[in-house]
Amino acid sequence: MEPGAQPRWLDPDERETWLALIKVLLRVPATLDAQLQRDAGISLFEYLVMAALSEAPERTMRLSDLAARAEGTLSRLSQAVARLEKRGWVRRRPDPNDGRATLGILTDEGYRQVAGGAPAHVEAVRQHVFDPLTKAQQRHLREIAERINATTGPDRRKADRF
Repeated sequence: MEPGAQPRWLDPDERETWLALIKVLLRVPATLDAQLQRDAGISLFEYLVMAALSEAPERTMRLSDLAARAEGTLSRLSQAVARLEKRGWVRRRPDPNDGRATLGILTDEGYRQVAGGAPAHVEAVRQHVFDPLTKAQQRHLREIAERINATTGPDRRKADRF
């Protein structure tokens, strides 16, 4: 905002839209996180990390790319990967093509874990996101999300399939 400029306050309709959206942004991830904790023993972020690795060639990805794909910081990713390593689901190794980089690798056991948790997770996503909407509303939601995402960071929609 320019110095001396007046704030562009939300009108009543915008305020109600914002409050509805913020509820979605808080409730849906919390609901999906609880489902994954209950059914698979992992957090939503850990699931996103493992799902991204499961779709990567040779189930391997540079940690910097993995952090971007999972919409997390390198610090948050490192903590999640450490937890997943303790369970034997992910391992790290130096990138042979770039000694400064580290690769994350989904183990066979990790693949079984994420694949086993996927059906219940997809059902929860359907129940809480897609089932309440018509097909037209789903398309509109995607268009709206893409427009908002374009204002807040790089557009990775082509890479994001989970």
